[in-house]
Order: sequence, then C-alpha cells, then structure tokens
Amino acid sequence: MLSTAAVCQQPVSAPFIASKRPLFAKLGEKEWLVLLLWFGLSIFGAGKEIWADKINNYLVFKHVYLHVIAQQPLYIPYPESYSDVNLYGPLFSFVIAPFAWLPDQLGALCWAIFNTTLLFIAIRQLPLSRLQQNIVLIFASSELPGASSYLQFNQTIAACIILSFALILKGKNFWAAFFIVLGTLTKLYGIVGLAFFFFSDDKRKLVWSLLLWGIVLFLLPMLLSSPSYILQTYQEWMAALVEKNARNVQFEEGVLLQDISAMGFIRRTFQLPDLKNIWVLAPALALFLLQYVMLPLENRQYRFYLLCTTLMFPVLFSTSSEAPTYIIAFPAVCIWYVMQEPSRRTDIFFLLALLFCSFSHSDLLTPWMRNNVAQPYAIKALPCLLVWLTIIYQVLSRQFQRIILVPPL
Repeated sequence: MLSTAAVCQQPVSAPFIASKRPLFAKLGEKEWLVLLLWFGLSIFGAGKEIWADKINNYLVFKHVYLHVIAQQPLYIPYPESYSDVNLYGPLFSFVIAPFAWLPDQLGALCWAIFNTTLLFIAIRQLPLSRLQQNIVLIFASSELPGASSYLQFNQTIAACIILSFALILKGKNFWAAFFIVLGTLTKLYGIVGLAFFFFSDDKRKLVWSLLLWGIVLFLLPMLLSSPSYILQTYQEWMAALVEKNARNVQFEEGVLLQDISAMGFIRRTFQLPDLKNIWVLAPALALFLLQYVMLPLENRQYRFYLLCTTLMFPVLFSTSSEAPTYIIAFPAVCIWYVMQEPSRRTDIFFLLALLFCSFSHSDLLTPWMRNNVAQPYAIKALPCLLVWLTIIYQVLSRQFQRIILVPPL
C-alpha cells in the first residue's frame, strides 16, 4: 500500500477540465492572467491606501517590533503613533522586523507583497492539477484588494494553514510543525493546522517537531527584549484577546465591521443581540469533529474537504472576523469548487458565493446594498457558512464529489 505522502502528492483528478466548464478552463490555462490578477489586485489594493497615506494597520504592526525592543506594553493604545491596538503575539515582532527598518510607505508595500506571495506559494504546494491551482488563484484573488488594502497578516495565516496541510501530506512533518506553531503564536488561528495531525505518516515526528518549534518560537522574541518581559506579554496577550471578544459581540453600529461570522450573521439577521457564542460554536465544533469518522478512508477528496472546513472554521466561528479575514476562508470555497463534478447548479452556487462573499462589501452590489444589507447583517459570512455545511454533509454522507445545496435537517 502506498504511504499517505506518496498517495497525496499525486494531483487530485480534475473534473474542472470537463467540457462543461470551457470558459473557466480557458481562463485557468493563462498563466499570465493568474499572475496579473493575484499580484496586480494585491498591489492595487495596498497601493491606493499607501498613496493616500492610510497605513494605520502597518504602523500598528511596525510598532510591535519597536515596542518589544523598548520593552513597552504591546496591548495598550498609542494614539500618538496610530489608532486601534495590537492583538498579535510577541513572536510577530520577529516577522515584521525586516519591514520595520524600511521607510513606512516602502515597508508597507513590501509587507503587502510578502503576505500575498506566501499565500501564492502555499496554494502552489497543494497536490492539485495546475489548472485547478490556477482557478483557485484566479477566483480567490477577488479577496485580495480588500485584504491587501488593510495591510493585514491574514494572507500569511491562510498560508500557514495550507502549508501545514500540504507539508504533512508530503511527509515533511518538521516544517509542517513550524507553520502550525508560527500561525498559532502570532494570531492563534494557525492552531487549526492540528486538524491535519491524523494525516501524518509519522505522528511521533510531528509531535516532537511541534514541541521543538513551540519552544524555539516561544523563546525567540526574548532575543529582542528579555525573558520576563516576553512571559508577561504572553499573559497580557490572552487578556487582550478576551477583552476584544467581548467588544466584538456588542450589537452596535460602531462594530458592524466586526463579528462578520456565523454568530454575527445570526445575531443581526434574527435580532438576537444576547445570543451566546456557545450556542453556535458548540454544534459547529461537534459537526467539525464528526468528520473524523471518515479517517480510515484514503480518499484524497476527503482530505481536501477537511482542509476546506478547517480554513473556514476560524473565520466563521470567531467574533474577531472582519471582511479582510475572508482571504483565509474564501480560498477554501474555491478549492471545494474545483473538486466538484461539472453542473450548472454547482456553477451558479459558486458564482453566487463569489458575489455575496467577495463583493458584498464593495460597490458592485450598490452602496445601498452594502450599507443597508451586507454590513448590518454580516451577509459576507452566509455563503461560506452554506459551503461549510455542504462540505460537512458531503463528508458525512461520503458523497465526495457531489453538491448538495441545502443539507437536510
């Protein structure tokens, strides 16, 4: 029997090439179009904000490095330098350090390109056909103008999750562990990479690699400051995240751009401002864990479906989710799509997901739609939630290449 690494390095069969999708297949064959859309939209999104000198998020990130060196608190406001507060872990100071030495506008542009490039590389590492990869990149690029304009770290978090999956399938457990720990100690989201643990052919090596990288990356920021400062900062980070979660669920106009999650969609749509997260999170976690009843299967589609639900989970079920965070979730929708058998219903469903997820916060749906429907009701979360539920149903019913628009009750 072939090992997991040997089996999963073979590209997944590509129903996307079928004649029923000639337009999309033709687009996917154009390598120049992939590069133009992926990097062009990213640079455009970042460039227009940098040109307008709207680089507040980058300044927040830059000062993580500066504050760690000066051993100043990381999670308090610094209104003289930027608005908002930092919510990233101390390890982030090492990630942002090379850019912090550059002039602000150049550093911001290089930062945006770095994040976009890492996600591009991660998608290229997936054992999909070249055409499938290109289609994923083309459609997922619709999220890049928003994500890059905010100069956020979300592209790298998505890359960490995807790389942990791809490297485990390739038997490279040591480096898979690195990306799991990196994503966890910077924004916590990376911890979902542990969902792929059972796909490893050498679980013992993966465990000790996680322990080794956990120690190394936990201690690494101490080289910039001191052990006592970093230990205290980790405690403050946890407290800051708890406080941020409490603010996110406030049902007020000022937080409409926060909590764009399944909980936020339900709270706002059904006017349930007091709905506790646990009433949504607990069933979602149970459904997610139920996917592991399929573990004896060596089906590559199943493993990719688990990747998709894993990418979407921390976005759909986190009150910290914002519009730019969906650069983590929407590539999963695209990966799922390229693995479906061609059908008009599937194509329509995907295009509606593209429209109401990627463009719900743009003027494409008219400013009235954006301001009165999409933002107030967190509509951006709905398409990903429907796809997430569809995948869960496909996995549990073993219908690995069939679309069910509405899972039965």
